[in-house]
Amino acid sequence: MNLLTPESLAELVSAQQPPCLSLYQPTHRHHPDNQQDPIRFGNLVKQLAASLLEKHSPAEAKPLLEPFEALARDQAFWDHTLDGLAVLSGSGLLRVFLLQRPVDERVVVADSFHTKPLRRMLQSLDRYQVLELSRHRIRLFEGNRDALDEIEPAPSVPRTIEDALGWELTDPHQTVSSHGGVGQGHLPMHHSTGGKKDEVDLDAEKYFRAVDRAVLEQHSNPSGLPLILAALPEHHHLFHTVSHNPFLVADGITLNTAALPLDEFRVLAWQTVEPEYRARLTTLVEAFEQARAKQLGSDDLAQVAEAAINGRVATLLIEADRQLAGRLDSTTGRIESAGLSHPEVDDLLDDLGEIVAAAGGRVVVMPSQCLPTQTGVAAVFRF
Repeated sequence: MNLLTPESLAELVSAQQPPCLSLYQPTHRHHPDNQQDPIRFGNLVKQLAASLLEKHSPAEAKPLLEPFEALARDQAFWDHTLDGLAVLSGSGLLRVFLLQRPVDERVVVADSFHTKPLRRMLQSLDRYQVLELSRHRIRLFEGNRDALDEIEPAPSVPRTIEDALGWELTDPHQTVSSHGGVGQGHLPMHHSTGGKKDEVDLDAEKYFRAVDRAVLEQHSNPSGLPLILAALPEHHHLFHTVSHNPFLVADGITLNTAALPLDEFRVLAWQTVEPEYRARLTTLVEAFEQARAKQLGSDDLAQVAEAAINGRVATLLIEADRQLAGRLDSTTGRIESAGLSHPEVDDLLDDLGEIVAAAGGRVVVMPSQCLPTQTGVAAVFRF
């Protein structure tokens, strides 16, 4: 499986050569609901084939469909799905993403990959990561308001204090020394080395520093997600003292979560990060309203499209549940109406998001009830 990151999304955009095949479907985590998933997938592959054959011969379509057909037969894969699935393939490129929230069933054959559902996952403001930390080990999680799943730390992230310190770790056992000699009638005496507690505390500080540095480099910086610390109260002060992670949330979870049921863990994590999520939504909406008042913002689709082509969009807000069929002229920004059933037509909002992101703009996919417009878009212009 592939990890969904801004880098993997950028790779899809840069590597696409038509025809690009995109398939999305909701899936299920548990038996017996997941038994229907491969059947639904097979039906979607048939729709994909029908759309592909509108423009390509059976001989051309066969190698493009083979990765989908192979996945349909992989029972081990279907036994370990999450809440949604995205499969994108074309010109030797195959990417399979397991998603933490359901997506609408959809197949698209177009000149570019349909990435709006993936963009929604990446650019939704409710995503976060959790670092579960003790003196002896760590675990990492990624989640949103609806789901929380453990993720594999990057290879350079120390899982345990032994991983981090190796031979520098203070020996937890008492040392043995003798006063006088056994031959002189003295028995060996066991004693602790001086300052053992200080050394153990120093080990913890070194360990926390190593974890903080690795998590920042390998997880926080690439994802840009808020990081929640889940640890005993006495570890919070030390970790926050040594941390240089700007994504670390001030308020964390101050209890031992190792034995906590995952759904209870998710509730605690969301309660921790929700105030920040609400504040970020408010900031985005207020920034758009202020820009619009100064003629530096718009919700007019044609105006936004032209500005996007010219690299003028600094921030683009997109309605998560809206689909607008059409083509965007890459030279003029002119919008041409068309149906999504056409094999070379994708969602216009998806295309706008790709153009803005490619020009260095920020793209945020928002719930419809939070978007401050009725058109599906809201843009803040650079000039």
